[in-house]
Amino acid sequence: MAPSIALSAVLATALLSVPAAVTGPITSGPVPDGPAAAVVSGSGQTPRETPLFSVRGPDNAAAQEFTADSARLTRVAFYLASGASTGTVTVQVRASRDSADSAVATRTLDLKALGGAGAGWVEVPLDGRLQAGSRYFLFVQAATPENKPVTWYGTRRAAASAPTSWNYDRPYWGGWHAETARLAFRVDPSDAERCGETEPCYLPASALAARTAGLLSNGTTVEAVTPSFTVGASYVDGSNVLRLPSGRWRYLPAGRAASVVTAANDPAALEQISESRAWLAAGKVPGTGTAERAVYQRALLSMRALLRPNGAFAAAWSPAWAYSWPRDGSFASAAFAATGHDAEAYRVLRYNQATQRPDGTWEARTTLDGAGPPDTRTWQLDANGWVPWATWQWYQAAPAQDRAARLTAVYPMVRKAADYAAGSLGADGLPPAGPDYWELTTATPNIGTAAPLLAGLNAAADLARTTGRNADADRWAVAAGRLSQGIATRFAPAGYPRTSENRRGRDSAAAFMAPPFNNAPAGLAAALDSTYDALLLPNGGLSPGIDPNVNWGAYAWTPSTTFLALAWAGTGQYGKADLVLDWVLAHRNGLGELSETVNGASNPSSVAPLGWTDSLVLLAGLAAQGSPRPTPPDATRRHQ
Repeated sequence: MAPSIALSAVLATALLSVPAAVTGPITSGPVPDGPAAAVVSGSGQTPRETPLFSVRGPDNAAAQEFTADSARLTRVAFYLASGASTGTVTVQVRASRDSADSAVATRTLDLKALGGAGAGWVEVPLDGRLQAGSRYFLFVQAATPENKPVTWYGTRRAAASAPTSWNYDRPYWGGWHAETARLAFRVDPSDAERCGETEPCYLPASALAARTAGLLSNGTTVEAVTPSFTVGASYVDGSNVLRLPSGRWRYLPAGRAASVVTAANDPAALEQISESRAWLAAGKVPGTGTAERAVYQRALLSMRALLRPNGAFAAAWSPAWAYSWPRDGSFASAAFAATGHDAEAYRVLRYNQATQRPDGTWEARTTLDGAGPPDTRTWQLDANGWVPWATWQWYQAAPAQDRAARLTAVYPMVRKAADYAAGSLGADGLPPAGPDYWELTTATPNIGTAAPLLAGLNAAADLARTTGRNADADRWAVAAGRLSQGIATRFAPAGYPRTSENRRGRDSAAAFMAPPFNNAPAGLAAALDSTYDALLLPNGGLSPGIDPNVNWGAYAWTPSTTFLALAWAGTGQYGKADLVLDWVLAHRNGLGELSETVNGASNPSSVAPLGWTDSLVLLAGLAAQGSPRPTPPDATRRHQ
């Protein structure tokens, strides 16, 4: 896919005010209280649209009056934004605003433990006794060696019933100063008032490198969860039900377009959990232990959420990614087939068949309803290799009793794709120049198109022979032989670089010459090693490739990195495969989701989950554990 621009984790005002979630067909999590949120008199008020008072250093602090409505004090919450990543924040409930000795409860927080610089609601467990009906003060003061702001947020809109807030600014006011502005705070918030329900918990700025962090799904509708609503949250095992910091659950009920929060063990949520666990159990989950299996379960569940009922496979659930690429769908189909989820694998193939153009090619991507492309983005020829390859992978894993009839149904798609691929080859045996999975055009043929077409022609030829269509098989075997020779002549001597003239550098697509795509040619092992070395970034991941016209920066791309894990596992180099796969899995986000990219600070970025990476990780995990997917046989050998 085209390179995306990851959100910069800069500590500007826009970052310090965590944005509200978006509603609609593609949502980004629950909708927090907006600026017009109602004031709760006495022990809580939530508007937090503006930075109010600095609380950094001995000359600054803030306090918020409240009236105790019970003798119980278990926790307080306040909306903090910090540009500092180190230091402490002291939180007290005081009987007297001016006196630390009057504190009935105190807690000192470590900013680094909070995640460093960031913003959101900070919940602080406190143990103290109050006198109902008496006035108290929630006091906050930070100490940091960094000359960066630490601010308590709130609103400047006045309200007659609001308790007084106090700003301690010794240089400006000479001490304490009463304000009509209202600080965002809660004392003993109920479960429904806890952060992660309708308001975001304190989110480290580094987490804002990602647009999305997880998915809720009911099988027909999907809701993306933003990073600000994942702090302290986790999925209930084997499901897309989210356990919140309060212990309550958030999920997307059947037939609903938006998520709801319920008590834990809600019967309808339990039913959804049971169904998703049964779906997982009906297939095969890689992994030898509970923790390892959980990683691959999450990838499968995320892929299932991204798969639409009509077979469209969304790349991710964020506006610029919520389209179906034939390439991504092909990998998803192969991964579903490999893990025993035949219906899902075949559904993707049928969608690809429905969206194939009359000439046998595909648009770069389509809207999820299958209506057509969302823009004029140039189509990519590699789909003509990926789709036949995915069809072959499905067929190898499909139940024997009905796979022949179902193959007959999709065979016309394979024939049109393979015929176009064969007809596209030039006198040198290579496909024409054009865009590859980078979605950027090259002036000469590229390995990111040539290698998938070779896999697709070999796969199509084998499917043709399987069904007795020998004329088709012979035709595609000849084309595969020409293409194989062209790759051997123009790409192999330089280690399978990005383009045939070798003026752009290495490309992670060199891995497409390895199983389960193609039988590894002689010399590929050395090419994979040198490609890995050339693309390795300081954060331990890989850039997609080297091209003087493209600057990938410090961002490692998880699909490209996993290409090498899959290639090494497919060629029996398990130690190398494990090393790369372990790196990818170590850079999942807090919910265990795999992101599209990992930035220079080693934080997940762009979108999570990315369905393509989920598919690749499943295929690589199976191969690394001794269950590799088969590779289409060399059609030229069968033809001779």
